[in-house]
Amino acid sequence: MKRSLSLFSLALIALLGVGSLLVSSPKVQAADPSPKAEGPVPVEPDMHEFMEYVFQPTFKRLKPAMAEAPVDNAGWKVLKEGSLKLAEGGNLLLARVPKEDSADWLKHSVGVRDFGGKFYRASQAKDFATAKKNYESMVQSCNACHHQFAHGEHILTP
Repeated sequence: MKRSLSLFSLALIALLGVGSLLVSSPKVQAADPSPKAEGPVPVEPDMHEFMEYVFQPTFKRLKPAMAEAPVDNAGWKVLKEGSLKLAEGGNLLLARVPKEDSADWLKHSVGVRDFGGKFYRASQAKDFATAKKNYESMVQSCNACHHQFAHGEHILTP
């Protein structure tokens, strides 16, 4: 009886010790370039790099898919995936507002997000005519921004 009580006591002590480690251990957080900053903090400060790796690959996959209406679910998935990524990319642009012409930047970014969102919703509904109209409007928002902030470089064709 004494031995089983000792084993029970040891097990209880071990369990409490492990439990206290779990409760008091520091929280693991992802690397953050500015740990004290609240809200979104850009990881890549160079806008060209950001565009090249966030927007460009999605646009390049989406562009040929927009040539004609998808014939199956796999085709619609390409449109839904691409439109959602680009729409959410518009939200990412809102975390990168430049000091100069910030109102225009916000207008272009919201245009990408909003037209991209409409493009996504139309793709969900499998309404190609509406999806194409909003895709083209989204690209116009991109180009308006490129004209103003990239000195007319990187103009896209829908």
